[in-house]
Amino acid sequence: MSDKKIRCAIYTRKSTEEGLEQEFNSLQAQREACEAYIKSQKHEHWTLLPTAYDDGGYSGGNMDRPALKRLLLDVQNGLIDIIVVYKIDRLTRSLMDFSKIVEVLDKHNASFVSITQHFNTTTSMGRLTLNMLLSFAQFEREVTGERIRDKISASKKKGMWMGGKPPLGYYRKDKKIYPDEEKVQLVCSIFEKYMELKSTTLLKAWLNKQGYNISVGNLNCILRNKAYIGLVGHKGTWYPGEHQGIISKELFEQAQGVMNDNRINRQHYDPKKSLLSGKLYDDKDNAMSPSWSTGSGGKKYRYYVSQALIRKEPGKVGKVSKVSLPKLEQFIDNWFSEFLKDKTKIYPYIQQFGVSKQKEIIKQLSSYPITRDMEKSLIKRVKLHPNKIEIALHQEQVIELLNAIYENRDMRCLKPEELTRGNTYMEPYHIGTIDNGAKVIVGQFTKPDKKQDQNLTKILAQAFKWHQDVLNGASTKQIAVRDKVSYQYVVRLINLGFLSPKIVRAILNGTQPADCTLKKLLSIRTPDWHEQEKIFVK
Repeated sequence: MSDKKIRCAIYTRKSTEEGLEQEFNSLQAQREACEAYIKSQKHEHWTLLPTAYDDGGYSGGNMDRPALKRLLLDVQNGLIDIIVVYKIDRLTRSLMDFSKIVEVLDKHNASFVSITQHFNTTTSMGRLTLNMLLSFAQFEREVTGERIRDKISASKKKGMWMGGKPPLGYYRKDKKIYPDEEKVQLVCSIFEKYMELKSTTLLKAWLNKQGYNISVGNLNCILRNKAYIGLVGHKGTWYPGEHQGIISKELFEQAQGVMNDNRINRQHYDPKKSLLSGKLYDDKDNAMSPSWSTGSGGKKYRYYVSQALIRKEPGKVGKVSKVSLPKLEQFIDNWFSEFLKDKTKIYPYIQQFGVSKQKEIIKQLSSYPITRDMEKSLIKRVKLHPNKIEIALHQEQVIELLNAIYENRDMRCLKPEELTRGNTYMEPYHIGTIDNGAKVIVGQFTKPDKKQDQNLTKILAQAFKWHQDVLNGASTKQIAVRDKVSYQYVVRLINLGFLSPKIVRAILNGTQPADCTLKKLLSIRTPDWHEQEKIFVK
């Protein structure tokens, strides 16, 4: 064993690339010292391996270094017995990384030597001493990082610009930023045009026409950047800056208000909740997806758009490729209202029932308020042809709805494997006026028959008016004195302002249940809309 050669590999590292171009650099100095040490151990049969493991320009704070990876791989392959370094921190500055390296060395019967600190990981004392030394090295590194971060924080609190790419409209000089006269007007135009268009998408299109290619994401960053009103940010807090603002505070705040409104509206609109999401197709069987945009004046437009149109495949686009979402869904709502009243359409679903059950179901359907959730469960597929709409329903789900109505319970949504049959209905329609570039579908179901209860309608109108008065600051006692009614009457009626929109729509459309009276409405005390609707249809 004493004659066995000890294969030694030298590892060198320098944190920066500065000076590496010199004829005799830091890496070469480390290697020369390590080579001399290995020669001094010739009596121990140490021999230098020819492979160089040099990491120039790599930090010791992590193990993401090409030469280090090659070195550890060669250790694992049994090619190295001892790793020789000038100092321990050349190998790593991280205690955690050091423990990983030592684990690899132990597993493959290799060791580690620092020539200037005389440590050897083959002994327990050597490991203890190395761990202590690396702990202090890591502590020093972390303290240095904290000092740098504290310096940046203190400087930004004083309004100093601490590096990085200057915002559009500024240039950097002598570690400060100054307005760039050539770009200031562009930034001002971006804010002013945004207040006019109230849409970053439309703003991008306008800028493209002016010859500027700025993405919507960058426009959002520009419009949100408080550097334009002379502030410097640090971790979410903004301080008065040394630089000059180029946008007035008033214009900036106005832009923030519009952006906040757009964000709230966008959060409230969930395409997945659209009635026909995942179920609508054009006449060439392209799926039609819900979409939306903001027009001039901030008006919101919602559509169903063919995927072929989105993918820019004109040869695959159907004849009806973009339709107004509200108008199409209203058409479907009205169609269902008529469908439930049409005995010829309903009879095939109830013909297996007894006569008394059939009569009871038909009676209930005459005033049954169907919800959007019910419609979504009933619809299997909807297809738009140039002059007719194809509506396919799940046969088993329709039967389940009719049973639920008869048994006075909630409809159960059937599982996909329970839905095996479908019934298809073809209904005519024609293209109406154009809604911001989208076709508007109209037809014979746009205005369902109404049997509106004028008394209930007036009471609802009064309740909503009083509800709005309270929101505007009036008290219920003031309302009672002003309108010459009792205080108790105001309190009772004002609760109707919290009714479910579906209940209100049913009353206004005249499709409320036959037993719907003011007394029944006032008996609805729960604020939960779903529970209100259960009471309403009982």
